[in-house]
Amino acid sequence: MNTLGTIDRPLTHDPMKQDPTMQRPSPEPYGSAHTPDRETTSATASRKNRNLAMQLIPEALARAHMADRLREAESERRAVRLATARRMQRRAERASLRARRALAMAVMQ
Repeated sequence: MNTLGTIDRPLTHDPMKQDPTMQRPSPEPYGSAHTPDRETTSATASRKNRNLAMQLIPEALARAHMADRLREAESERRAVRLATARRMQRRAERASLRARRALAMAVMQ
């Protein structure tokens, strides 16, 4: 069967009418002179793997996006905690100064 086209752009979309790129397995043992060095997959298997990978891309993007959002939220929480700690430290310093002044006023009288 001679069909024109490539694996990526086949002449027909019917898998049964496409040329398989996989050779038939031979009864000879692996590594013999007639056995190919590497196995090739059929056009449909290749297309199926590519389609699966393409379908998983949005999922991977969503996972990366969620990881970014989580890092961003954690960073924001740390910033809020730091700002709160600094605010409480300033309040404690002011209270300490008031207490010192009050003690100094009491001692002076």
